[in-house]
Amino acid sequence: MNRRHRARRLALQGLCCLDVQGGRVADLVAQFIDDSKEPAATLASAHKLLTAAVAQREESDGILARHAHHWDLSRLAMVDRNILRLAVAEMRGGQTPPKVALSEAIRLAQEFSSAESPRFVNGVLDAVMKEILASRRPAAEPADSTDEE
Repeated sequence: MNRRHRARRLALQGLCCLDVQGGRVADLVAQFIDDSKEPAATLASAHKLLTAAVAQREESDGILARHAHHWDLSRLAMVDRNILRLAVAEMRGGQTPPKVALSEAIRLAQEFSSAESPRFVNGVLDAVMKEILASRRPAAEPADSTDEE
């Protein structure tokens, strides 16, 4: 298991804890990550991923709500909801290629969630990825009005 995947696992566990307990346990979550027996680079990545996902939670939830058709985010399984949040934060951050974030989210769903979750996560994140990639495309330049004269 590579360093980035181990960091994602730690960040997911932290997100789930925060989802259940709320922000009041943020220091305990940070301590949980620091207490894991991972190299310093993995711990730093986990903290960075967790911080980004928490900071972008509202925006990520808005994006997810548009693409998780017929699902209220509050009714999703906690693990699935946080896998999705983590992946959206990574996709939006621009440091990780969106396809890698999607693949890693599916892998986390296979590890931590139900048998149906990887398919659901894939469907939602594929739509999210398309939206994010479309928003990054440069807009077509307007035609020069002098050409029409």
